[in-house]
Amino acid sequence: MAFMTDRVDDAFLDAAPRLRVLACALKGYDNIDVSACHARGVAVSIVPDLLTSPTAELAVALTLGLARHLRAGDAVVRAGFEGWRPELYGLGLDGAAVTILGLGALGAAIAARLAPFGCSLRGVDMARDVPGVVRMGLEDALRGADVVIAALPLTPATRGLIGAQALSLLPPHALLVNIGRGSVIREADVLTALEAGRLGGYAADVFEMEDWALEDRPRVIPPGLLAHPATLFTPHLGSATLAARRAIEACAAANILDVLQGGAARDRI
Repeated sequence: MAFMTDRVDDAFLDAAPRLRVLACALKGYDNIDVSACHARGVAVSIVPDLLTSPTAELAVALTLGLARHLRAGDAVVRAGFEGWRPELYGLGLDGAAVTILGLGALGAAIAARLAPFGCSLRGVDMARDVPGVVRMGLEDALRGADVVIAALPLTPATRGLIGAQALSLLPPHALLVNIGRGSVIREADVLTALEAGRLGGYAADVFEMEDWALEDRPRVIPPGLLAHPATLFTPHLGSATLAARRAIEACAAANILDVLQGGAARDRI
């Protein structure tokens, strides 16, 4: 059973010559060399859907937290709150233009949870038609967006998709949220935009330094990004509910049992 912190490559497989099945307790598998596994007859499976709902919930939480200055507001109260003052005005989602990058299962789940807030929803890289979401190209969807939520897998095409050029298309008040994979967004470019006043805020549950399969990835989150007041971060909590994790691990175990009992893993890739 493999998790996001594991990296399975030729060196790993050389050390495990009797390996028959690798069951990933995750949905994205960019840390697994699937071709190398298949070449050695190792079955590989994922958990295709159990992470979707809790991760979509966290996407909404990060969006609301960033938009309504929850981090700064909490600090104000803890520093000695003396009653209401006209400060920390934020962005309301009612009527806001929200762009979702990646309308697969996760992006569609985020859209469904945001729709009741009265957002104007736009989708890029849509795998399906999603009710209430207008399909747009990337540049058009970024221009005029109040909020952009990245819900993309990490592929050669998506790595660094949101960098300096894409950020320059956003209005300066726009908020950016990353709930997919860290390396889809260039964190150094985000920091530059924040420091220049060309981005309103950044929230993330995922980070470039986590993407183990990329040898040239940063090894730390940029300190300036961590220190910036217009940011909100969580430590990869997307699927971190007890019910979800137990279900994910049970699904991975079932895939292992499928192979050990002589069949094919039900969620094989």
